[in-house]
Amino acid sequence: MDAARRHSAGGATLWGVTAKEKLLERVTKLSEAEADETLRLLDARDDPVVTLLDNAPLEDEEISAEEEAAAAEGRADIAAGRTVSLEEAMREFE
Repeated sequence: MDAARRHSAGGATLWGVTAKEKLLERVTKLSEAEADETLRLLDARDDPVVTLLDNAPLEDEEISAEEEAAAAEGRADIAAGRTVSLEEAMREFE
């Protein structure tokens, strides 16, 4: 075995650990729910919509004073607990 890949008697790698080896070690420690979420994230890498959004340019338009005021009002409402759940909002449209 190459000196840069040498392992101790206990099996722990001393140096030269590859990214895949680190990943495999961490994967074995995941719960089933964590593994499911990790698979979902990995699968999303191949989603064309995710790719499109990842490659989209950053917003380059100035935020108007009116837009900033509306956003500040919304943040204040959230901080004060003046919110409704998605289910409540959807019921208004039924």
